[in-house]
Order: sequence, then C-alpha cells, then structure tokens
Amino acid sequence: MKDQLKLLIDYVLIGIAGFLPVALVFQIVIYVEHLLKDFVLLVHGQYENPLVTIALFMVAIALLQKEGKLLKHDRAHLLYYLEGLIQRIPIIGSIYRVTRKLIRLFFTTKDPQVREIVYVEYPKDGMWVPAYVTNRINDSYVLYIPTSPNPTSGFTVMVHKDKVVKSNMNIEEVSSFVISVGVDYAKPDEVDFFSK
Repeated sequence: MKDQLKLLIDYVLIGIAGFLPVALVFQIVIYVEHLLKDFVLLVHGQYENPLVTIALFMVAIALLQKEGKLLKHDRAHLLYYLEGLIQRIPIIGSIYRVTRKLIRLFFTTKDPQVREIVYVEYPKDGMWVPAYVTNRINDSYVLYIPTSPNPTSGFTVMVHKDKVVKSNMNIEEVSSFVISVGVDYAKPDEVDFFSK
C-alpha cells in the first residue's frame, strides 16, 4: 500500500512538472489578452464608434513601436523623462532602479551584464551548481545562483575566482536547465569534470 501511494504521488508530481510550462504559457497569453481587451474596452467605452477605437488602438501600437525603437538605440525618449520622475520618489525610485538593473542583467544584448556562466560548489563542497557571473571585483566573482524551478529566485554570493569552473553554456541553456530541474541539460560533456 505504501509503495502504491508513493508511486501515485510520484506520478502526480511528474504530471505537475510536465503541465507547469504549458500552464505558465497559458497564463501569459491570458494576461496579455486581458490587458489588450481592457485597453480596447476603455477606449471603446469613451467612443461608441468602432472606427475611433480601431484608430486609437493603431496609434497606441505605433507609439509603442516608436518607443521600442528609441529604447533599442538608446536615444532620448518618453521613458527617459518618466524614469527621471520615478527615480526622485524615495522608495519607489529604489525599487525601480533595482528592477531595471535586473531586467538589463538578462536582456541586454549590447554589453551584457551576465558575462559568463560558471559552476560553483554550493551550498557545500562536492555539490556543483551553475551560476551567472554578474560582476568581478579584483580576484573575486559576484555570482547569482538561480534556484529550480524559478530562476528569478536565488542567491548572490562572492567567491574567489579559483573556486569556480567555467562553463560553455549560455544564459538560455542555464535557464532551461534550472527551469526543467535538470532534465534539459545542454552540455552533458561538462559532467565529466565533476566525476574527477
């Protein structure tokens, strides 16, 4: 009876792990759909003419496209002035700065903050985990160690450069490894190092 219950729980957990990515994608799609629907209904509620709604929606898309183009090429834009205003607000400014740095950490293509991927023994010797190198200070590395299955939660540690082993994985491969709780491992040849 105990073995059957354990097997049932194992199958349920495997089912949850398999369904989680699909559920996450559906949640994102539903969120975006609600956001767009609320925007259209807000505009349409003000103007009953559907042509006005369509025209305003197209203008909004064009403005977002223009803003995205300016952001990509680091030119002065509306968000530049909005950022200045937000950063003057005491607590909200701090939250905004940290959030902006975190987003740039992973999504900046020009001069990325995550310089490389390494392995580090954490939380104790003999246990190796992948980590993002986010900064270097003299002979020390500042590492962000993501946790499974949510790589946005994790630990920041400082270690001497002799304590890390460089990896050939890129950010997407490490993120996929962490999210899949180790199922999707892009560089299985790197495991040979740990068996020595």
